Amino acid sequence: MRNVNIWKRIDKPVVLVYLLMVIMGWFNIYAAVFNEEHREIFDFSQRYGKQFIWIIAALVLAVLVMVTDTRFYFFFYWVIYGIMILMLILLFFFGKEINGSRSWFEFGFVSLQPSEFAKFATALALAGYLNYHRQELTRFRIILPALGIIILPALLTAAQPDMGSTIVFFALILVLFREGMSPYVFVSGLLMIFLFFLALLMDNYMLELILTGLAFFLTWLVTRKLKVALAGAGIIVLIAAPLFIVNHYLNEPASYNVIIVITLLVAGLFFAYYIYQKKALGVLVIYAFLIGSVLYVNTVDFVFDNFLKPHQKERVEIMLGFKSDPHGTGYNLNQSLISIGSGGFSGKGFLRGTQTKFKFVPAQSTDFIFCTVGEEWGFLGSVLIVGLYLFLMLRLIWLAERQRSVFSRTYGYGVVSILFIHFFVNLGMTIGLVPVIGIPLPFFSYGGSSLWGFTILLFVFLRLDASRSEHLI
Repeated sequence: MRNVNIWKRIDKPVVLVYLLMVIMGWFNIYAAVFNEEHREIFDFSQRYGKQFIWIIAALVLAVLVMVTDTRFYFFFYWVIYGIMILMLILLFFFGKEINGSRSWFEFGFVSLQPSEFAKFATALALAGYLNYHRQELTRFRIILPALGIIILPALLTAAQPDMGSTIVFFALILVLFREGMSPYVFVSGLLMIFLFFLALLMDNYMLELILTGLAFFLTWLVTRKLKVALAGAGIIVLIAAPLFIVNHYLNEPASYNVIIVITLLVAGLFFAYYIYQKKALGVLVIYAFLIGSVLYVNTVDFVFDNFLKPHQKERVEIMLGFKSDPHGTGYNLNQSLISIGSGGFSGKGFLRGTQTKFKFVPAQSTDFIFCTVGEEWGFLGSVLIVGLYLFLMLRLIWLAERQRSVFSRTYGYGVVSILFIHFFVNLGMTIGLVPVIGIPLPFFSYGGSSLWGFTILLFVFLRLDASRSEHLI
């Protein structure tokens, strides 16, 4: 083991970007909640004054993280993870309910949100687990516990309920693909999201016909035999035709969806014979994709109607253009778009934003803090902020790739995954690309728990990077 000066080896560009974001966030919080009766930025009765205290505390936490030996994070990651899981469970008994979510512990004037700290703990536990199972993520028995590490805090957070943090935990699945899990799983996940929204936008039977046509096109691409694809299509037609005719004359005809599902299942017997005879694994995968997609599409409406809460359904419907409710559920998004658009190219100037100054934008210092940037600093300021986040994430990826241990590398990718999903969802919901779910902008939004959680998350990795040559863990 070699002793090194961690302060000389700490990655200075990342620290600089961190400090810039924290300071810029503080000034934007000041602008977002500016009060003529409380003009002093160090007024601790106001959010910007409190944020200054959180910033000082965050810097202290950063120093404490950096002076802690890296082996502490390696040897005690299960303990840290277990404590955070316990804290999430205790919320159901001792947590304070705010805006319908039991996600906070209250200690006097300070409220702590354990899910913000559970993010770094989960990334740490996942890194520790993968360190012992390197190059084994092609095995299901290895993948399953890794998914369990991610899903457990996600489920506990979803039950609070806090859907924003729940989504963040699932972002850690991206780490598994870097470490060798099949990309087909990732593609399948993206496909499920895509089909979910398509199923809401289209009639199911039309979508199923499109999927069937796509399956036969893929069959042709895989086999390069047009006759095989046409023969498969012919079998589908021969089975479907009599079913549709009989169904037409029934007193209570079944839906087209039912006929299509039955057709595909019956056709599967013929396809199975062909696959068995020709050892056509590619055709088997395509058929499994088709059946799985069709069955999944038929569950979307049920999930949408029975598992999403009314306000969540309304937000999705507004995003998809099904309804317009600028004074109700769509108010947040509508005011957000007005605020960002009104900034123009160069913005209105610091403390001159009317949408934020007169509090038209809800949660303008937390989830919608980016509106203040767009209104007061315009397109130029928005591009600067986006550029800082992109630089930070790309820099962290570069740092992760230069690590000499699996533990440090996978934790680094965990940091990037968490920051990316926060950045993408927060900006996406302010401009209408994703539903409004409530998620802070890292290092920018008001809040002690989020700032401290992100600080610990980032500086643990900087500590690992600074001592990457000290010992291999």
